[in-house]
Order: sequence, then structure tokens, then C-alpha cells
Amino acid sequence: MVLESAIAEEVITNNLKQFLLVLSVSLGVATLPQIFSWFRNIPYTLLLVIVGLGLALVDVRLVTLSPELILFIFLPPLLFEAAWNLKWSELKRDLVPICLYAVFGVLIAIAGVAIALNQFVGISLTTALLIAASLSATDPVSVTALFRQLGVGSRLTTLMEGESLFNDGMAVVAFGFLVALSLGTVELEFQPILLQLFTVVGIGVGVGAFIGFGISYLTQRFDLPLVEQSLTLVSAYGTYLIIEDLGGSGVIGVVTTGLILGNFGSRIGMNPRTRIIVSEFWEFLAFFVNSIVFLLIGDQIRFASLGENLQIIMVTVVAMILMRAVAILILTRFSTSITKSDISLPEQTILWWGGLRGSVSIALALSVPVTLPEREKIIATVFGVVLFTLLVQGLTIKPLLEKLNLLGDAPLREQYLEFVARHVALERVLEHLQADKRPGIDPEFRRYQETLIKGELADLRIEIDKLQGEYPNLQSFTTEQFRGELLAIEADTYAEFVKSGRLNKELESMLEGVLPNQKEG
Repeated sequence: MVLESAIAEEVITNNLKQFLLVLSVSLGVATLPQIFSWFRNIPYTLLLVIVGLGLALVDVRLVTLSPELILFIFLPPLLFEAAWNLKWSELKRDLVPICLYAVFGVLIAIAGVAIALNQFVGISLTTALLIAASLSATDPVSVTALFRQLGVGSRLTTLMEGESLFNDGMAVVAFGFLVALSLGTVELEFQPILLQLFTVVGIGVGVGAFIGFGISYLTQRFDLPLVEQSLTLVSAYGTYLIIEDLGGSGVIGVVTTGLILGNFGSRIGMNPRTRIIVSEFWEFLAFFVNSIVFLLIGDQIRFASLGENLQIIMVTVVAMILMRAVAILILTRFSTSITKSDISLPEQTILWWGGLRGSVSIALALSVPVTLPEREKIIATVFGVVLFTLLVQGLTIKPLLEKLNLLGDAPLREQYLEFVARHVALERVLEHLQADKRPGIDPEFRRYQETLIKGELADLRIEIDKLQGEYPNLQSFTTEQFRGELLAIEADTYAEFVKSGRLNKELESMLEGVLPNQKEG
């Protein structure tokens, strides 16, 4: 008993040391762009992959990635954070193309890649399908982070993030079915497949919605920011584990819960300060988890294995890119015919080239049962393709955005918002200075400070007027921003009345007239 306890303590100590080592390296990489300006051209997550590759090259292995580590530890918070920040009004506008990409895009990718591998490389259809299914889930974290940094339009970000959130669940379901088919535990019949799909998705959506709405109404009863923050963390992991145990899709469940809490629960059950605290917590957690995941992806590469399977990797890359193009073009045209909302060719091009693969693909490949033949070939191929998408596609997405003129006036808007924020802040300082009549302050000092602030305000007004004069589109942008602020104040006031008991009407009915207007504005 004493020996077992000592062994357990030793294991815990070693795991803690490995974890701290990974974290230290990740945070060290985060400081590189501040020291060497050239690194600022590379998205942080891709920089982590490159550093991980450097460690792998000298055979320094930090931690061994396992499917359990990715699917049960890393994936739930990443899914929840993305869903929490995804605005329902924007998601609803493009729900049709997102669902088409997430469902039929996955099927097209699996079929096309599997056929290519089977016909051109001679891989068995079973192995080809497992490779294709592993790579059917997109992971555009690096791309969407770059979108925000460069100020790319929110619609493109919503399309990419929405597709990624939904197709993760579809890919996991498809992969699970193909593994079961390979093991001979299920049969390839249309009706059972459809029934299983509806069951898995239905349990995920149903339980996820129940937990999301339950926590939303629970947080209406109290105002404890740290408790509410902890509840969101518990809901992310708890939803995933409960739904997986019930035989549903934990991925779809976490996305459902995150969407509800981010768009509904945070509005009816959290005051503005708590929403900010929770959002900042999830931003930190996503940064923390992504830092570890992308570093370990690079660190897990086995160069010898990649060399042995180079032909398979090349065929897979070509087939995957071609199938992605086919899926985007066909499904976008179909979506446009239904919704009459067009997605431009430049936007389709970014959706095509920005369909990177990442941690979910690696987790699926690593979870291939050891009893299946050619397991190592599957893992090597998936790692090679993921590496290609991250380094080649990921590093070329910025020049492509510039070439297609998709950056728009986002940097200009950012500069304008900085001027406006500075102006508002100085006006508040001036108001405080004029209202505060405390004794003991030298009147001359007050006048001096007031003169300085008024001078800065005058300079800022000149800069703002200059920008508005040179770029008339900023006027409509300013109006949209201001209208959004007014609507947010209205919604928060309703929430305050409901929470204090001064209004018995259900909040969602009060917000029906507010939230659609936000979308229109």
C-alpha cells in the first residue's frame, strides 16, 4: 500500500513537472514577438507549432499527446469559448450555409479523400475512410485569430467559426461510425445510420439546451461573479461528459450550451460586470489551452514516419484541398439559391484556403484502435496533413486576404474607435475635475489640468473630424456603434428590473424587440 502511494505521488510529481515545462515554453514563445518584431507577422498559434517542430527535430518530447487528453481536457473549453463569443444574430443570418458546410461538406471531404487514397495510392478503403474522417473537421483557430487582428469582416469570421463548431460534431460522429464499421460492430445500412445520427445529435442538442437554459435561469437568482464563472466551467466539462455517457455527441452538446449561455444566459442572469469577468476568463482559458495544444502538435511530429508516408500525405493534401473547393463552391451556390444571401467569390476563396486542420483531427487519428491494421500509417498521414495546413495554408492566409482586398477599412475603424475612446475618457476626467470641489487642491493646478485636457480634446476632435471627412463610411459605422450601445443599455435595464423583482414579465419576451434591432443596426 505504501509502495503504491509512493508510485502515485511520483507520477503526479512527474506530470506536474511536464505540465510546467510545457507551459513555460508556451509562455516563452508568447514573448518572442515583443522581442523580435519579425515574429509579429506569424500568428501566435503557428509560432507555437514551429517551436514544437524545432523541439521535435532535436528529439525533445515534452508530453505524449493522447486522444483522451485532447477530447476530454482540451476540447470542451475551446468549444465552449468559441460558442460563448459567437453572436446568435450573426450565426442565424448564415445558419444555412454553415449547416451545409458542416454536414455535407464533411461527407464530401470523406468521400473524395477516401476515393483518391484508394485509387491513386492503393490504400485499403477502410484505412482511407478513417484517414478522410479524421481530417474532415476544420480547426481555423489561427485563421480567425488573424481575422480579429487584421479586422476582417465579422461575417467571414462567423462562417468559419460556425462551420468549425458544427462540423467537429459531425466529424466525430462519422469517425465513430467508421471505426465501428471497421470492427464489424455495425452494418452499412441507410436506416440504422440515419437513426444513429439523429440519436447522437438529438441527445447532444437536447441535454446541452437543458443544461444551458437551466444555468441561465439559476444565475438569475443571485449575483456572484466567481460562482457564475465557475458554473460556466463546470457546464463545459459536465455537459461533454454527461452527453458522452448517454451516447450522444459531447461536442454538439458543449456548443449548444455555450451558445445558449453566451447569447441568453449572460444577458438574463449576469450583470454587465459579471459578463466581462466571465468573458475574460474564457479568453484566458482558450489562450492557455491553445498554447499547449499547438506546441504539442509540433512536438509530436515524427520526421522519419512522415518521410515513409510522404506520397500518401501528398495525395491526401491534394485531394483534401480539391474536395474543399468543390464543397465550398457547390454548397455556397445551393445556399444562395435558398437564402438569396450571396457569399462573394473572394470570401469563398478564404473559406476554402482557411479550412485548416488541427487538434480534433489528431485526436481522432490517435483514437484509432490498435487492433486495426495500418494504424501507424493513419496517424502519420494525419499529422503530416495537419502540419501542411497549419504551416503552408496558415502562413499564406494573410497575403491572400490582402490580395483579395478583404481587409476593408477595419484598421481605419480601429483607429477611429481609439480616438473616440480617448475622447470619452478625457471628457469624463474633465467632468470629474470640474465637479470635485475638495479643499486643499491648488486652484492654479486645477486650471492647468483643465487647460491641458481641453487642449487634448480639441486635438482629438480635429483628428476625428479629419477621419470622418476623408472616409464618409465612418459616419454610418459611428451611427451603428451608438445605436448598439443604446440597445444594450435598454436590454441591461430590463434585466436589472427582472432580477430585482420589480418586473415579473419573462425577460426573453422583453428582449424580442431589442435583439432583432441590434441585428438590423
